[in-house]
Amino acid sequence: MDESPKRFDRIVAILIQLQSKKIVKAQELADRFDCSLRTIYRDIRTLEASGVPIYSEAGVGYALMDGYRLPPVMFTREEVSSFIAAEKLMQKFTDPSLGAHYTSAMYKLKSVLRGTDKDWLSNIESKILMQSQEPLFHDSSPNTLAVLFESIAEKKQILLSYKTIEAQEVSKRNIEPVGVFHDHNNWYFLGYCHLRKDYRQFRTDRIQGIQKTDLTFTIEHDSLETYLVKSETIPTTKVRILVSKKILNHLRHEQKYHGYVSEREVDGQIEMTFMSRNVHEHFSRWLLMFGDYATILEPESLKTRVLELIEAYKKRLS
Repeated sequence: MDESPKRFDRIVAILIQLQSKKIVKAQELADRFDCSLRTIYRDIRTLEASGVPIYSEAGVGYALMDGYRLPPVMFTREEVSSFIAAEKLMQKFTDPSLGAHYTSAMYKLKSVLRGTDKDWLSNIESKILMQSQEPLFHDSSPNTLAVLFESIAEKKQILLSYKTIEAQEVSKRNIEPVGVFHDHNNWYFLGYCHLRKDYRQFRTDRIQGIQKTDLTFTIEHDSLETYLVKSETIPTTKVRILVSKKILNHLRHEQKYHGYVSEREVDGQIEMTFMSRNVHEHFSRWLLMFGDYATILEPESLKTRVLELIEAYKKRLS
C-alpha cells in the first residue's frame, strides 16, 4: 500500500501544529498521529529539507523560527461542520466574554472558506440549537471564565467574592487558580486559597465577584489532574440498593457522581453497588427521589438517615 498521501497529510498537520504552540514535543506528535518517534524525526527532517525553519532542543521539543507562517489553510467540510458544533457549545457553556471572543474568531475562520463551503456552513448552522439551561455564572460575575484563564496564564492571584450554599455572608479571599473543569453540568475551578491555607474547589455560579490582582503566585502548583486524583482518595462507604428496572434509566444520568461500581440482576430487579463519599447527605437525599422504587441493602446507617429525613419532612407537612 502506498503510504505517500498519508505521510504528506501527516507532515502538513505537523507543520500546522508547530504553528499552534510555542514548543511541541516529539512524543506529543507521535501520540497524536499514532506513530513512532522515529517516524516523527524523519518527518521533521523532511520539513527542514524543504526550507521550513525549525529549531530543536534536546529534551524540550521543536519550534518554528519567529516570523515564519503558513499561508491561509483550507478546511475540509468535516472540519467546517465541527466549527458549528463548537460554536453552539461555546454559546451554551461559556461566559459572555469568551463567547464574544469565539464569535470573533469564527468570523475569521469563515472568511477563508470557499464559497461552496460557506453555503454548506450556512445550511447547517441554522438547523442546530442548544436549549437553554440553568445559569452557569452569577449575574454579578458574568465573565468569570475569562478572568480565570488570564489569571492562570499570567500566574496572577484573583480576588474572589464567594458564597457557599450554607453561608449567609459573602467571603472575600485571594486565590491562586490551578485549573478549570466542567463536571455534572457546572463549571468549577480549583485553586490555592490564602484564607484557608489549602486547595479548594469553587463553583462558578456561586462566585459573586472576581477580579485579577497584581499579586503573583506564591506556590509552584502541580497539574490540575494531580489534585483531582487526590480528591478521589477520600474515604468511601459501600452502599448496595435493590431497584426496580422501571427507574434504571433515570439513575444512569447521575449514578457515577455517587460512586457507582457495578450492578447485577436479582429476581427481576437490579442490585446496584456504590462506593459513596457522602452517604448521610448526598447519597441519602438522592435516594429519596426514587425511594418508592428502591430497597436499601446496606449499610444500616443509610436506612437510619433516610428515616430521619422522612420524619423531618413529615413534621414540616403537619
